[in-house]
Amino acid sequence: MSTGSTALQAQYEELKARGLALDLTRGKPSPEQLDLSSQLLSIDLARDFSDEAGTDLRNYGGFDGLRELRELFGELLGIPAAQLLAGNNASLAFMHDVITHALLHGVPGSERPWRDDDVAFLCPVPGYDRHYAILEALGIRMIAVPPAADGGLDLASIASYLGDPAVRGMWVVPMYSNPTGFTLDEATARELASLPAAAPDFRLFWDNAYVVHHLTDDEPAPIDILGIAAESGNPDRPFVFASTSKITHAGSGVAFFAASPSNLDWFRKHGSVRSIGPDKLNQQRHLRFFGDAEGVRKHMRAHRAIIAPKFAAVERILTERLSGHARWTDPKGGYFVTLEAPDGTATRAVELAREAGIAVTPAGSTYPYGDDPRDSIIRIAPTMPLLADVEAAIDGLCTCVLLAEEERALPAS
Repeated sequence: MSTGSTALQAQYEELKARGLALDLTRGKPSPEQLDLSSQLLSIDLARDFSDEAGTDLRNYGGFDGLRELRELFGELLGIPAAQLLAGNNASLAFMHDVITHALLHGVPGSERPWRDDDVAFLCPVPGYDRHYAILEALGIRMIAVPPAADGGLDLASIASYLGDPAVRGMWVVPMYSNPTGFTLDEATARELASLPAAAPDFRLFWDNAYVVHHLTDDEPAPIDILGIAAESGNPDRPFVFASTSKITHAGSGVAFFAASPSNLDWFRKHGSVRSIGPDKLNQQRHLRFFGDAEGVRKHMRAHRAIIAPKFAAVERILTERLSGHARWTDPKGGYFVTLEAPDGTATRAVELAREAGIAVTPAGSTYPYGDDPRDSIIRIAPTMPLLADVEAAIDGLCTCVLLAEEERALPAS
């Protein structure tokens, strides 16, 4: 790789000499955000461990989860409590279980278990690396679907792919998507719910991970994908996921799974073999902590007060340093900013950043199999570091992007 004695090279050497140890890799809540939920650790259930019906929550059972908590989050998600299950801490576990059950048994509408066929998923890119990790681990073929010109879903491409009976699933992060922050509109949701599919058991894996994670005063309601799908004649098409992982304590929250009645019966049948029931005491703590849906909204505004300045700093520094060289998203919610560096520079920029003590999610991680064909997308996760560290890390990353661009333009030595 050619370098050269440039002003940028000098800036980069100064950056390395600072001995930084900064991390922009994962979308984790900061300690200050986690402190907002510290009261969860002191809620005393020793003398009151029953739900409103008098059920002893310390015991086995209750596969669907605490009814009162499902009602609370059902209001936030726009889903009837009867169609919503509350589980343990990870929505990712619900996703993994659903796909595993589908592989082993098929889903309602399947002619046979998915494992008996070539199975493929549509993966809008750039997207969430952990979605892709599940598919790759379970041997499911992934089809990358680049975005439309406006950054949203390319419905024409999706419609074309759905003509293949191997396509059984599609990932969708409808609000503040990971990593672009794009939010679907209702018209797009209606198209996804009604598009003809060659596979009668095609499913939308609708990950509502950021449904209450607003960065502005605008707090849009979630799309009622279950209702829309039922109206479209495809009530079984959506599987809906959510969690409190970035609302309370990321490692000890509550996850949610919602679907049509027939899909829920299917999941209960297979899921009850794996588990007799979730941690209902933790669910009760969350219910006591929030009280009602408005309690969650107020709590998330406290999160916003902590992280919005960090996103503003990212926008300001990228504008100052990379205007005319790169493009990036300006999300209104969620946890990430997507930086679109010049083609062919993302891997090198991330490498330079790492050598300077700035950890960034590996280039390509937002694509299936880690293959970004343009080598341009860098995911930025600004929530966890202190504001001053975010500013230092983004400024340093900009230097790395500019240096990678300059190196690429130089003739090979």
